[in-house]
Amino acid sequence: MNREERIKAALACRPVDRVPISAWMHFSAVDQDPVSLAEEEVAFTEKYDFDFIKMMPFGLYSVQDFGTQIRFYCTPYQEPTVIRPAVSAPEDYEKITAIPALQGTYGKQIEFARELAKRVPRHTPFIQTVFSPFSTLKKMTGDRLLEDIIRCPQSVHHALQAITATTVEFIKYHIDIGVSGFFFATQNASRDIMTPEQFREFGEAYDLQVIRSYQDQTWFNVLHIHGNNIYFEELSRYPVNCLNWHDRHTFPSLREARKITSKCLLAGIKSAPYFENGFLKYDDIVTEGNTEDILRHVREAIASAGEKGLIIGPGCVVDPHASAEHMSALRRAADRPHD
Repeated sequence: MNREERIKAALACRPVDRVPISAWMHFSAVDQDPVSLAEEEVAFTEKYDFDFIKMMPFGLYSVQDFGTQIRFYCTPYQEPTVIRPAVSAPEDYEKITAIPALQGTYGKQIEFARELAKRVPRHTPFIQTVFSPFSTLKKMTGDRLLEDIIRCPQSVHHALQAITATTVEFIKYHIDIGVSGFFFATQNASRDIMTPEQFREFGEAYDLQVIRSYQDQTWFNVLHIHGNNIYFEELSRYPVNCLNWHDRHTFPSLREARKITSKCLLAGIKSAPYFENGFLKYDDIVTEGNTEDILRHVREAIASAGEKGLIIGPGCVVDPHASAEHMSALRRAADRPHD
């Protein structure tokens, strides 16, 4: 099987020659240059023989054009940070309007997709990262958003509608470029953050507008459910064909997920960032374990979920400090024992 055949078989829960695998990390030294980032992602995929490319624009790309001020470092291991959010008062929500997705920082990510499409090896799927409208708005507001959905809900809806319209236009350009699909990331679908009613009104309603804009036009569509205590069962019904979450940190485990959904599962690698005293850290088997730990970890995941309908990948993002030796072990772990 080639990479595309292997991924399509996994998505359809058909037999595979081996379980497909991929991993991704931030390339903060080059992610402000579309050409360099495209070259880096292709080189990374080829070096470790991963089965698809999960595109890695910097995590704040969706907020800068709406007025969020960002500090860029352009060095390894130091990702951009927010200097000043776009929303600092309730009236600021009303100032947010839909913007042309072909311009500014959004436009730079479209150029990244174009450059990647020129370089991606034949039969290698590649999917663009898209954030849910609520996730984008929360990055634009700091910690005030959860209070403002109660204090000024209509203003919040106004902003979410503008972000949704911009995101849908952004997606259309990627479909024209020929991406295989999208990695739709929601970072608020958690009982620790929102009540079910709040999530349906401010999260799901806008999530579905975005996903429905591409669900029938691309074939590899992943939903990433970020965080702990997540609404997994509810979101498993979204119109996507692959689910990704922190299976090593929160319910459900891979084995439990098999009982909830028949969709393809993209999971198995313990890898999640978190902040401690303002510093970004990782709970990550790829950096914490040795090669034998990594091999055992991945093979345990395969045994737990079964080979059909499974793609091995990180629960979130791999620590960029991971060594080449450990990344190679990660890839070898997906081979059948006799390979």
